[in-house]
Amino acid sequence: MRAARTLAVTATAFAAVALAAPLAAATNGPSNVQVNPYDVHAGSTITITAKGCGHGGTVTSNAFPETSLSVNSNGLSSAIARVYNNATPGNYNLAVKCSDNSRVVTHPFRVLAGRGAQGGLGGSLAPSSTEMAVGGSLVAAAALGGGVFVLRRRRMTGTGA
Repeated sequence: MRAARTLAVTATAFAAVALAAPLAAATNGPSNVQVNPYDVHAGSTITITAKGCGHGGTVTSNAFPETSLSVNSNGLSSAIARVYNNATPGNYNLAVKCSDNSRVVTHPFRVLAGRGAQGGLGGSLAPSSTEMAVGGSLVAAAALGGGVFVLRRRRMTGTGA
């Protein structure tokens, strides 16, 4: 009876290991790497996501400094990188490497020319239709008030003034 029990426990342990093997093999480095947005302006940020980096990792590129991958609760790793302000417009590649695996996966993206500083709107925007309506009604009210004032003003004739 003891031999049968030992054999049953051993068979159960081997079955558990055999069933867990595909899961262990599934985390063999980064996969399904995505960037958002694909076209990014110089000086803007880009979000990189990857599956398979359960313990984090790094993202490298010539267009931005090395960035660390962080892992969220559903096993998806992500990083946000800021593209250099002086990055030359063109096509670039980024490389994703997990901290627990030596496999490296690359993904392309494109850097567009910088948009320049948006330091204030100043006079660069035309007035809206609401602003035009309010301004027009103020001008009409002022003209009407001025006309009433002129018509009601008494003429001072013959008083020597």
